Amino acid sequence: MKPADQTLLIKFGENVKKHRLSQNLTQLDLAVRSGIDIRSLQRIEKAELSIRLVTAVRIAKALEISLDSLL
Repeated sequence: MKPADQTLLIKFGENVKKHRLSQNLTQLDLAVRSGIDIRSLQRIEKAELSIRLVTAVRIAKALEISLDSLL
């Protein structure tokens, strides 16, 4: 993976966690809201998983924020 790609995954994961915590949601809460497996969500927040666009959109919708807020 290119360094720029890894940087994007790290930033995305950090932003997911930041917005999740600001809404007092657990990882399980967000996983259920977004229809994503909790283990996948954990890996997304740790930048261990590269995701598809549709998954990113589902997370943004579950957090009720725009996708660009996660980038």
